[in-house]
Amino acid sequence: MLEKLNQIQGAALEALDSVADEAALEAWRVTHLGRSSALMEVFSGLGGLSREQRPAVGQKANQVKNALEAALAERSGTLRAASLKRSLEGERLDVTLPGRRIPMGRLHPDSQTMRELYRIFGEMGFQIFRSHEVESDEYNYQLLNFPVGHPARDMQDTYFVEAEGRGDNPIVLRTHTSPGQIHAMRHFVAGNPENPPPVRIVLPGVCYRYEQITNRHETQFEQIEGLAVGPGITFGDLKGTLADFARRMFGQETRTRFRASYFPFTEPSAEFDVECFLCAGKGCTVCKGSGWLEIGGCGMVHPVVLQNGGYDPQRYTGFAFGLGPQRMTMLRHRIEDIRYFYQNDLRFLEQF
Repeated sequence: MLEKLNQIQGAALEALDSVADEAALEAWRVTHLGRSSALMEVFSGLGGLSREQRPAVGQKANQVKNALEAALAERSGTLRAASLKRSLEGERLDVTLPGRRIPMGRLHPDSQTMRELYRIFGEMGFQIFRSHEVESDEYNYQLLNFPVGHPARDMQDTYFVEAEGRGDNPIVLRTHTSPGQIHAMRHFVAGNPENPPPVRIVLPGVCYRYEQITNRHETQFEQIEGLAVGPGITFGDLKGTLADFARRMFGQETRTRFRASYFPFTEPSAEFDVECFLCAGKGCTVCKGSGWLEIGGCGMVHPVVLQNGGYDPQRYTGFAFGLGPQRMTMLRHRIEDIRYFYQNDLRFLEQF
C-alpha cells in the first residue's frame, strides 16, 4: 500500500508538469484530489487494513495529499502570473494618458447658501441658535400670538404628529422657525430673570407645511430666522440690519425696500425686497419686470411675544425677520423648480 501511494504521488506530479492553463489545472485537481481519485480510495480503504498497517498507511496518505495540494497551489500561482504577463505584453499602455479623474463630492446648493448666511450674520454679531423641528401647538402658534381659532393659522397648513387627547395643544411639525424665538428668549431669561441679557441670534432649520407640491412650493423647506431683543431697539435698527445684510450678500450697490404687511408675531410688519441682482433693477423675467425681488418678512417683535418669552415689553423691544435661503438660491442661479433641491439628481447638483 505504501508503494501504491508513492506511485499515486509520482503519477500526479508528472501529470501536473504538463498542465498549461486554468481549465486543465481544474481537471487535474478533480482527477488526483477529487472524491473518486485513487488517493481518496486509499483513505476509504483504511478501515479494511490491519491494526499494524493502518497508522503507517494513514500517515503516508496524508503526506501525499499535502504534497499534491502544495503542488496545486504553486502551479496555480505560476499560471496566474503567466496569464497576467501575457495580458500586459499583449496590450498597449500609453503612459502619457492622463489619469482617471476621481469624482469629488461637494456641498449641496442649500448648504452653500446657508454657510454664506452664517458667515454674514456671524460678521454682524449674530449667534446661531437651533430649536426643535417637532413642536407643540403652544410654541408653534399660541405663544407667537396665534390664539386657538385665529384666522392667520390658515396661512400655514400644518402637519399634526399627535392630536388625539391633547386638546388645544397637539404636537405638530413646525411650520416656521419662529417657535425658536420663544425657546431662545426663555433660555436667556433663565440665566438672569431680573435683568435678562440682550439677544442677537439667527435660527436656521427645516420647516414643514401641508401644501400642494409645485415648482414653487414644497412641503419641506429651509428657513432662517433672525431675532434681536434689547433696550431701545427700533424699526430703524431692523432696516439698517437688513440693508447691511443685502449689501454683504448681493453687492455693495444693492438697494432695498420695505412694504407694509401683516404677521401676528410682529407689529408693525413688513415684506423685505432687494433690487434684482440679475438685471440691476431694470426689469427681467426673474423679477417679473418690477426690478425687485422679495426675500422675506420682518417686523418689530409683538409685545405679547416678548412677554411670552420672558422679556418685559415696557423695558425691551426687538425685531425679527425670516428669510428663505432656497428662494435666494433659486433667484441667484435662475433655478425654476424648487423640487430639484431634494431629488438628488447629480446632473443638477454637479452644477454647483
